[in-house]
Amino acid sequence: MKAFVFPGQGAQFPGMGKDLYDNYPEAKQKFEKANEILGFRITDIMFDGTPEELKQTKVTQPAIFLHSVIRALVMGEAFAPDMVAGHSLGEFSALVANKSLSFEDALVLVSKRALAMQKACEAEESTMAAILGLDDAVVEAKCAEIDEVVIPANYNSPGQVVISGSKAGIEKAMAALTEAGAKRALPLAVGGAFHSPIMEPAREELAKAIKETNFAQPICPIYQNVDGKAHSNPNEIKENLIAQLTSPVRWTQIMKNMIADGALHFTEIGPGKVLAGLIKKVDRKMPVENFS
Repeated sequence: MKAFVFPGQGAQFPGMGKDLYDNYPEAKQKFEKANEILGFRITDIMFDGTPEELKQTKVTQPAIFLHSVIRALVMGEAFAPDMVAGHSLGEFSALVANKSLSFEDALVLVSKRALAMQKACEAEESTMAAILGLDDAVVEAKCAEIDEVVIPANYNSPGQVVISGSKAGIEKAMAALTEAGAKRALPLAVGGAFHSPIMEPAREELAKAIKETNFAQPICPIYQNVDGKAHSNPNEIKENLIAQLTSPVRWTQIMKNMIADGALHFTEIGPGKVLAGLIKKVDRKMPVENFS
């Protein structure tokens, strides 16, 4: 069985998508449609912008989504998924890939998500940190002991968990986890505490938009961030997508479940090669391709 996976925020790079725009008429058409939907020429920033311009949340999330979805589109018949998944923002790309969402509806949701998250970040100072070399259970227990908002937010691979919370919470957790034997505790250069309770205002804002959007019966299951399990019911998919902003990304569990359910080959579609590396940490022998 073929599994296709899609990256999240942080994979962007200057010039992303320009080769697609220049070489495929159907890609050019989608990019121009995106400029129209977003109300600004995101292609100008993707193709010619600086890293700083690309880091703006209102740009980053739609840019990664567009690169991923349009790259899948131009693969033609080579894009034939039996199962899909996406890391955080990448879940929206995966939902277009399995035809749960239309390109246009997904782009509108991604844009609303980016703006709602930006607003939540500005309302409360918060951040994230990567914790390397500890069992998930130890990270969970230490975070639970801290009297600030701090939770495991991304279970990326065995021994790699990202924590998310208030600035004070992250500082206390980094100290406690280093003392507990973490190989490294690295603060991340992010705008806020994604996938934590601090994103509740963004979740509420996005929930309304998701509920009003039509989700179709998918052509294959999506393994969703909130529980790591396969879903094909449009109503379940919706509810899980709403919960995603304030819940951890269970990527390790997603990879293990996809492999247990018969995935024999993974293809990462979109900018960067982060997910390909994480898959290899779960199963070194798994064949993994990357189309960026």
